[in-house]
Amino acid sequence: MGSVPNVTRADAQAILRNPLAFIAARWTPDPRTVRRAVLAALVMAVVIVVTGGAVRLTGSGLGCPTWPKCTDDSLTSTREMGLHGVIEFGNRMLTYVLCAAVGWAIIAVRSQKPYRRGLTRLGWTQFWIVMGNAILGGIVVLVGLNPYTVAAHFLLSSALIAVATVMWQRVREGDGEPRPLVGTAVRQLVWFLVAAAVLVIAVGTVVTGSGPHAGDSSEVERMPLDWETVSKVHAVLAWIVVTLTFALWFVLKAVDAPKEPLHRTRELFLIMLAQGVIGYVQYFTDLPEVLVGAHMFGSCVMWIWVVRVLLSLRERPEAVTDLQGPATETKLTTA
Repeated sequence: MGSVPNVTRADAQAILRNPLAFIAARWTPDPRTVRRAVLAALVMAVVIVVTGGAVRLTGSGLGCPTWPKCTDDSLTSTREMGLHGVIEFGNRMLTYVLCAAVGWAIIAVRSQKPYRRGLTRLGWTQFWIVMGNAILGGIVVLVGLNPYTVAAHFLLSSALIAVATVMWQRVREGDGEPRPLVGTAVRQLVWFLVAAAVLVIAVGTVVTGSGPHAGDSSEVERMPLDWETVSKVHAVLAWIVVTLTFALWFVLKAVDAPKEPLHRTRELFLIMLAQGVIGYVQYFTDLPEVLVGAHMFGSCVMWIWVVRVLLSLRERPEAVTDLQGPATETKLTTA
């Protein structure tokens, strides 16, 4: 049997005072481990959106009618609540998996050498977004799936995906000052693209809030808007994103831009076309649940690639950083 590490009183105090610094002082993950941890957090951010959509599309939004317990008398779903209770409670449990993935990413980036404060901050930003969205998810249940709170819940999830995507990109870069790879006019075009994508997502939540999939079989409040009109506005905005993406690809080719932004833009264009096909098919087939779920997943992928296009317009070289990390975090007393 292996020897058991001797943890002294000083070690215990150091763990309680700053557990992340204690781990970082004794473990250095390889770059592949760090990248996988950060990617796992991004994947789980998408999974929680898709499973949340499954809760709504199966009419299980009030499968657990209260929060933080599932019922007034039970923390978990009961047999009497049936499949809807299982689905809703299962989605709640996935929040803990998401927290674990984000926590693992924070530990991994905090422990790598050299210490990178910016990456650690991105990890903690994800953590607090998850905590805020968990509370907002509880409010969604307590107010009976009010469509405005449901929309806010999705938008906050989109913010989480954006931060996770930035962290995924940054973990493969250096910490030097970013150097633009294209001119100012091209960067401005991309910001128009980002703004249009944000509008597409925001209006998409209005389509959901006014559409037929309310999230539960009971009478649920809907946004007082014509669903078909909002859907057409959503489609127009999506075509604007497609047009801007194609225009960006054309401009990048014209200015002989590096391969990275060209490849990301081409991928985004193909993703938008696929997303458009799914959107039109679901519209003309009376919104089957499977296609609506696929469209939600496509929305996440589209948003990830919009952020990747934005980040591909610059490069960040390696920079000289503090190998020891913050002095206040490395003063750990050992035996």
